[in-house]
Amino acid sequence: MSFAEAGRPDRLQRVGAAVAVLLLLVAALLAGIVVWEMWRGRSADQVDPVAEPQAVVVMPPVSQQPVPQQPQADVPVAPETATDSEVASAPAVAPPAAQPETPDPAPADPPAKIAAVGAVALRPAPDPSVMEESALGPLPRISPDGLEPWQAYARPFDPADLRPRVAVVLSGLGLSNAATEAAIQGLPGAVTLAFQPYSDNLQRWIGLARAAGHETMLTLPMEPVDYPQSDPGPQALFTSLSTGENVQRLEWVLSRVTGYVGVMNHMGSRFMTSETAVDPIMEQLRHRGLLFVDDGIAGGSVGRELATSHGVPHATGDRFVDIDEISRVSIDRQLAEVERIALELGAGVAVAQPYPVTLERLRVWLQTLEEKGIALAPVSAVVNLQVDR
Repeated sequence: MSFAEAGRPDRLQRVGAAVAVLLLLVAALLAGIVVWEMWRGRSADQVDPVAEPQAVVVMPPVSQQPVPQQPQADVPVAPETATDSEVASAPAVAPPAAQPETPDPAPADPPAKIAAVGAVALRPAPDPSVMEESALGPLPRISPDGLEPWQAYARPFDPADLRPRVAVVLSGLGLSNAATEAAIQGLPGAVTLAFQPYSDNLQRWIGLARAAGHETMLTLPMEPVDYPQSDPGPQALFTSLSTGENVQRLEWVLSRVTGYVGVMNHMGSRFMTSETAVDPIMEQLRHRGLLFVDDGIAGGSVGRELATSHGVPHATGDRFVDIDEISRVSIDRQLAEVERIALELGAGVAVAQPYPVTLERLRVWLQTLEEKGIALAPVSAVVNLQVDR
């Protein structure tokens, strides 16, 4: 055997050992790769879900946040952009979508907040001493000690207040819940409220008004010159009726409720000019201790003359502020006239109706009287003060 042949087995052994080592290294590398991939997969499965990225909520600056709307007043103030005709025809309280007509529900009992509106407490009503029972219902009377119903139910007013006085009588209340509530809650207690005798909830309305500090009256329906085109309603007084029939109708109106100071004519442009028709009515008012307010519309009215001759406490409207034109400009002009009359003659009486625009202008105007040196007074505090008219 040659030397080359003798060395061949050793080389083969070394080559085989090298290959074996190489294979072991490759196997180890592959095993490491497998272990690495297994570890990565296990780590991904164990990620905490809480640590996952959350949605970010970006809040707008404070100046861009929506501002909560304040609740609106019971009686909305007419927008300045509206026309006068739109304001006059707008409802006192914005209604919902049109609904089938249903009778007005009875007004709620006086809430505590309303009782706080009137700063002056009125005498409790009814007062049995100034009331008598009749077949029609309770009727006012002068008490045995001489107390008259208009005095018993009047809103107190300081007689030592020598400032010029303005009285406001709001007429035609009780038929519309929205308008009546707006007048009771939205106007100062010194405003006198006159109610239609036809209201189904008349006594409750009177209670609500008095709880808010308002002196109350009834409207007395009377014959107008254009009857039947203008109808004053059932139980109205007519020149064609006998004295007995008219007195009976007067007693029906007076028996509807208690707690009022007197009556004011509703219509009556014909009736109020008839001395024969008005005279017995004034006698009844004197007998029952009530005051009378003439709305001032009827030309040639004998109301003031006969009230004076019978000794009935009385007042006459100097301006019916919304009878001819229902607009801001017109109402403001009429109220300014009442103010002028009060300053010049010592007392002025404004008569109005509960239109939304009228209530708005009254609220604005009444707030200015104090600074002008004028006292807002109930109508009972201006009776018999208009002798110079």
